[in-house]
Amino acid sequence: MRAELDKLKEAGKIDSKHIEPLLALVQGGYCSHKSWGFGRITTVDTVFCQFTIDFPGKPGHKMDLSFAADSLKSIPAEHILAKKRDGLPGLRQMAARDHVGVIKLVLNSYGGKATLDQIQKELVPEVITEDWKKWLEVAKREMKKDGHFIVPLKKTEPVIYQAQESTVQQRVMVKFKAAKGLKARLTEAADLLKNVDDLDNKAAVVTEAIATLNAEITSHQRTQPALALEAVFLRDDLRQAAGLTVIEGELTESALWDQGLKLGQLLDGMPSAKHRRSLDSFKTVTPTLWYEAVIGTINNVSAKLAGECATMLMQNGKLDLLRETLARLISQHQASSELLLWLAKERSDTFADILGPEVFRAMVSAIERDTFNEKKSNKLRDFILADLELLPELIASADIEVVKDLTRALQLSSSFDDMDRRSLLARIVKVFPAVKELITGEAVKQDHGFIVSWSSLERRRAEYDDLCKKRIPANSKDIALARSYGDLRENHEYKASKEMQKVLMRRKSELEIQLNRARGTDFADVRTDVVSIGTKVVVLDLINKKSVTFNICGAWDSDPDNGIIAYLSPIGQALLNHPVGAEVEFELHNAKHKFRIDAISALPPAPKPAEPAEAAAN
Repeated sequence: MRAELDKLKEAGKIDSKHIEPLLALVQGGYCSHKSWGFGRITTVDTVFCQFTIDFPGKPGHKMDLSFAADSLKSIPAEHILAKKRDGLPGLRQMAARDHVGVIKLVLNSYGGKATLDQIQKELVPEVITEDWKKWLEVAKREMKKDGHFIVPLKKTEPVIYQAQESTVQQRVMVKFKAAKGLKARLTEAADLLKNVDDLDNKAAVVTEAIATLNAEITSHQRTQPALALEAVFLRDDLRQAAGLTVIEGELTESALWDQGLKLGQLLDGMPSAKHRRSLDSFKTVTPTLWYEAVIGTINNVSAKLAGECATMLMQNGKLDLLRETLARLISQHQASSELLLWLAKERSDTFADILGPEVFRAMVSAIERDTFNEKKSNKLRDFILADLELLPELIASADIEVVKDLTRALQLSSSFDDMDRRSLLARIVKVFPAVKELITGEAVKQDHGFIVSWSSLERRRAEYDDLCKKRIPANSKDIALARSYGDLRENHEYKASKEMQKVLMRRKSELEIQLNRARGTDFADVRTDVVSIGTKVVVLDLINKKSVTFNICGAWDSDPDNGIIAYLSPIGQALLNHPVGAEVEFELHNAKHKFRIDAISALPPAPKPAEPAEAAAN
C-alpha cells in the first residue's frame, strides 16, 4: 500500500505528509470524524484517489484521500468502537464471562485509563444489556484481585490499567505514601480501609499507616481540628479492622474536644458523612451538657446537619427541648433559612403543633434576611416554590384572619418576584377563597383590638397554655401511635386523630389572634355620664314595663342569667354611649325591644391577676 501511496504523491494527488495517516487508516480499517462519528473503511480506490466509508446514517460515503488524511482519526481493529461495530455478539459473550477483559479493552482503547462514566458510556446499552451496577460491582472485585488495575474511590477519577502487575497492598500503600497533605492522605487511608482484608500483611501495613496518621493528627490538632478529628475516626477504624491495640500516648477524640472546640465550627469543616459520628463523639465526651451545645448549633448549620442534630436530640429524649427551641425561634422570626428548610422537608406529625402559618411567616423573614445579606443561593425559597403542598398544609387549620395577615405580609415582601408571588397567592386562595378580595385590591375592613376583663383574659391564656402544652402534644402522640398500627387507608384511629389535630390547630390559631388583639382592663375610672364598658345600667323595658339591670363588661364576659353582658353584644352595642333618660331600640332574636335608661353607675374595679413567677422573673 505504501508503494501505491508513493505513486500518488509523485503524481501530485496527495502530499507526503498524508502518507503515514493514510497508512494508519488503511491498516486499522476504522476511523472517526468529529461530526459524523465512527466509520468503517470499506474500500480504498487509488485510481480515483478516495475512500468509501460507512458512517452512521451515511453508508457508502466517498471521501478524497487528502481530505481523509486531514479530517479522520485512525481507529485500530482492537478498539472498543471497532469491536462494537463488527464483533458485538462476541463482545457480549466476553462481557458475560470476562468482566476484567472487557474493562481492559475499553481502557486500552483510550490510552490505558478512563472514568467509570466513560466506561459505562462505551458499554451500555450495546454490550451490557442487563443491570450495569450489578455488573460493575463484580468487575470491581475482579479488578482488585487482578493486580493490573488501579480503581479510585472517587467516581470522577479514572480507572488505570498498568502493564506491570502489583498487589493490592503495593497499590494502596504507594498511593497513601504519595498523598500530599492530610486531606489527600485521608482519601487514600479510606481506600486502605476498604481493601484491608485483601492486604498481604494487614497488621504491618495498618501499623505503618496509623503511625503516619498520628503524626498528622498531632500537627493539625489546633490548626485544622475538624480534619484531625476525621483522621482520628479513620485511624481508629483501621486499628479495629486490623485487630490492633491502642498505642499509648496518641491523641484521642476526648483530647481533641477538650481543647474547647466549637461544635458548629467543627461540624462545618467535616464531610456530611461524618456529622453523626462527630455528634456522637461529642456526646460521649460531654455526657451531661451535650444537648445544650447541639441546641445552640442547630440554627447555624446546613439543613442536612440540622436534621442530624434534631434526630440526635429526639433519639436521646430531648424532643420537648427541641420543640420549645423551634417554637421560640419561629415565633421570634429568628429561625435560619436552613433550619426552616429542614423543618419544611421533615413536616412530620412530631411537629404538628408547630407547623402552622407562623412557620411560613418566619420563612419569609429568613429569606428577606438572606437577601439583605446578599446570600447568592436560597434553597428555602426554591423549595417553597417547588413544593406545591407546603403552603396549603401550613395554613390549612389557620383562622381566616391569620391567613389575611399572612397574605398581606406576602404581598409586601420583596423576596419573591411577581410571578412567584402570584403563584403563592393562588395557593392561598385555593384553600381560603375569602382572601381573593384582599388580593385583588378590593376594600377590606381593618381589624381593631377589643377590650376584655382581666379574668376572662386569664381564662383564655390558660386555655391556650393547656392547648400548647398538653392537648396538642397528646394528640401528636396519638397520631404517632395510630400510625404505628399500619395501613393508614383503613386506620380509623389515625383518621380521627388527624381530624382532631385540625380542630386543635384551628383553635390554637383562633386563640393566638384573639390574645393578640385583646386589651385587658380592670374597669377603673369609667365614665358614668353615659353607658360605658364597666358600668352597671338600670333600664326600664318600655314594652312589658319591667325594670332590668345589666352589667356592661368585656368582650368575653357573658352571663345573661345574672345580667352580665358583653359590650359587643346587641344589647351592649345598643346601650353604649347613651345617657340617663335616653331611650334605645334594638332587635334581638327577631323581636324588637325598647329600653329607657334610668340609672348608670360604675362597677367595682376588677384586680389584675398576679403574673406567674417565671413571667415576673423575665
